[in-house]
Amino acid sequence: MLTLPGGFTKPERTQGVVTFARQVVTIARAARRACRQTGKKQKENPMLTQPADKYRPSPVVSLPDRQWPSRQLTQAPRWLSTDLRDGNQALAEPMDRERKMAFWDLLLRCGFREIEVAFPSASQTDFDFVRDLIEQQRIPEDVTLQVLTQAREDLIARTFVALQGVPRAIVHLYNATAPLFRERVFKQSKAEIVALATAGARQIRAECQAQPETHWTFEYSPETFCFTEPKFVLEICEAVADVWQPDAQRPMIINLPATVEVNTPNVYADQIEFFCRHFSRRDAVCISVHPHNDRGTGVACAELALLAGADRVEGCLFGNGERTGNVDLVTLALNLYTQGVSPQLDFSQMHEVIEVVTRCNQLPVHPRHPYAGELVFTAFSGSHQDAIKKGFAIRAQQQETEWQMPYLPLDPADIGCSYEAVIRVNSQSGKSGAAWLLEQNHGLQMPRALQQDFSRCVQLETDRHGGEMTHYALWQLFCRQYGVTQPAVALQRADSQSDSGGQTQISASVMVQDRSLTLTGSGNGWLSAAVNALRSAFDLHLTIEDYHEHTLGRRSDSRSVAYISCVDARGARAWGVSIDNDTARAALQALLSAAGQFLQAESSPSERRPADDETSR
Repeated sequence: MLTLPGGFTKPERTQGVVTFARQVVTIARAARRACRQTGKKQKENPMLTQPADKYRPSPVVSLPDRQWPSRQLTQAPRWLSTDLRDGNQALAEPMDRERKMAFWDLLLRCGFREIEVAFPSASQTDFDFVRDLIEQQRIPEDVTLQVLTQAREDLIARTFVALQGVPRAIVHLYNATAPLFRERVFKQSKAEIVALATAGARQIRAECQAQPETHWTFEYSPETFCFTEPKFVLEICEAVADVWQPDAQRPMIINLPATVEVNTPNVYADQIEFFCRHFSRRDAVCISVHPHNDRGTGVACAELALLAGADRVEGCLFGNGERTGNVDLVTLALNLYTQGVSPQLDFSQMHEVIEVVTRCNQLPVHPRHPYAGELVFTAFSGSHQDAIKKGFAIRAQQQETEWQMPYLPLDPADIGCSYEAVIRVNSQSGKSGAAWLLEQNHGLQMPRALQQDFSRCVQLETDRHGGEMTHYALWQLFCRQYGVTQPAVALQRADSQSDSGGQTQISASVMVQDRSLTLTGSGNGWLSAAVNALRSAFDLHLTIEDYHEHTLGRRSDSRSVAYISCVDARGARAWGVSIDNDTARAALQALLSAAGQFLQAESSPSERRPADDETSR
């Protein structure tokens, strides 16, 4: 009969699991009955007005001369990805071999050199995955596998069977040390907890000596470190180190996890500094940390722990892991990057990283997740958009290499993201949002007054449907509003000539509501003549208030865009915009497009605003 990890045969293992599950259900039902008996008042007020009656603050470390607050992070730590072990065990549907291999390959591409791949004595799937990596020679020369085991003789033995033939490996031993676990879970004394850890360390040392062809590293974790008495942590780690006798040929890692976050990050940093100060073999070991995120401060815990003396961080991409997850290695690495410190990890293709991780974990990345979420580089707020737009303009003008951008601590291009999503438009957006998108996607450098005018149009449109405007919808609205694609007065042909007195004569063929008309007029220039032609044809008394033009590119054959603002005799204003290969034709069509708005507004006078309207400023 097949013997499974833990010493169970298959029927025995199944029976044990079923029995345990029944016990859990029984306890849960009893707890539910107890809650019902507390009465209706408890249901109506589930949170206590005096939580001190139920909860006690976790103790802190007395470290008045702490040094970590005055330090600064100047180099990357050693990284350990535990996505394939800690992250995997937290999934509702653990990864199969194919997904694990895809994740393994991603971690290698990102630059991880220490990867915890499995708990090989916990399941046949984990055991087989370790064997596949070894037998298929999928482990690069500079990469070290890490595996986890409890301090049990049978599990340790099974772990080393899985590792046979591995070039390099870290064997990670752990046992819980906190009073809560000693007294309520294991019902063991401090001495018994120490004996368990040292026995495991002795067995691992013997197993390592039996396979000298492998380069072994030993890692020990006093699990629940963050709520274990600091002096007891030192006692048990000293005892384990005495067994292993760490040196250059026999490296050792002491991992100090925040297994469950129970205090603020500064307390965790104090605990790390206290340990580093008092551990007798500090120079002979690597101090690692493994923060969880129960209080939402996993990244802060890791950063302060590094300041306090830690050398190494264990975590997962995007913070996957039990309960609220492990520390997010992507955030931690890019926090360093944005401070000018190379993280020695490569997230240049963030979209690929997200795709593989979400496919393998079958969990989404939150839209607001630091650096990686869909919306993290996006500004909807008008004032934010204006600041970002100005920041990019100055960066382009001054050809800056140093990144200084309002609201954007990281250049999206550094992680393979475009600037397309930096600004998006909804009812909260101001003039700069729409202007930025039109400039980025269509090359338009809109005059400030036109930005304000179009912002009003966008506001009306987004208020009407209540949602976000896509780039396409924004462009369609702009073209419709200012006659870019279907002007009310469409220029067909135009000719001009100048007389000896400096007057320009113009003759233009236009289409108005499917009727062909010829406009003629004279003036002291091309546009002046066109204004007079419109007055004669439509009794429109217009004054050109603003005129801008630029090319859409740097080539000699680039198209031109013209922006014209006109004011009529009543003080109403209208803008017209045109894009054409010919500069003069673009200007004339922009004028006609502005005039077309006045003609269309004759049936709806309220649609045109006075020139001194507050929103136009």
